[in-house]
Amino acid sequence: MTALWKLSFIVPYEAAENFSDALEAAIWPDVLAVSMTEAEPGSSPLVKTASEWNEVEAHGVWRVEALYAEEPEEDALHEIVARAEKESGAKAEGFRIEPMPDEDWVTRSLEGLEPVRAGRFFVYGSHDADKVPAGAIPLLVDAGQAFGTGHHETTAGCLEYISELVGTGVPLNVLDIGTGTGVLAIAVAKLTRVNVLASDIDPVAVTVTRANAKANGVGPFVTALPAKGFGNPGLRTRAPYDLILANILARPLVSLAPAFRAHLRPGGTLILSGTLRTQEPMVTSAMRMQGFKLVSRKPKGDWVTLRMEG
Repeated sequence: MTALWKLSFIVPYEAAENFSDALEAAIWPDVLAVSMTEAEPGSSPLVKTASEWNEVEAHGVWRVEALYAEEPEEDALHEIVARAEKESGAKAEGFRIEPMPDEDWVTRSLEGLEPVRAGRFFVYGSHDADKVPAGAIPLLVDAGQAFGTGHHETTAGCLEYISELVGTGVPLNVLDIGTGTGVLAIAVAKLTRVNVLASDIDPVAVTVTRANAKANGVGPFVTALPAKGFGNPGLRTRAPYDLILANILARPLVSLAPAFRAHLRPGGTLILSGTLRTQEPMVTSAMRMQGFKLVSRKPKGDWVTLRMEG
């Protein structure tokens, strides 16, 4: 039985929002949801966007997808897309309408996420609770609305550094900026049993972090706050930090370099990720200008996690 139908096509990033808005605004066919994702992550040139924080890593070619509760009229969708093409001056490629099987998509997505071993940590979803190996530090993180399940190379690199650098029971003043699911803050809290401060620009991520910390038995040891950079006074009053974790994006890291210097204690450690290998020189140069030195790096796929001190 078919429950959903999907429309998909590829457009230049600069025009993706025009097409998404057109599909959402259409009275008919009535769309359930529209999404925009990178069609070829890491393969296209970076583009300048309006948002310094959320979209600076956007690439040139994006896929627009729309879900419908019943089979949509192809002519009607072609008309909507044609209007968006005329308004944006961009061409939609690979126009396709296809049925989606009647399945529990949340369950299916969870089944596709295998547990991850990163240093001493074992990151798993609730569907794999029986797979936690003896001696590992378990981190329960289900796929959801926030980024950072531990499966991405950037998160895994940060967890490996935490495993190497943070001693069990050793009190540290730690900030996890751009926390996503809170997995890094939870990892530190499990080791130190000292309150870790976590922040994110997305209020959903803050809510998810609090829930995940509670689910992992460290609710009292993780404080999650909404913040863009160090904009929340709660982040500034806890400074200076012994360790700052920032798994965000390259250009926000660059813009935060002076703030890292101002809020990290002398000799403290920065763990920086969310950086493509091609962007590493840009990030390290910005940090060196603030007096930080590169101690080591963990390349994983197209990404790299950096350890800096200063």
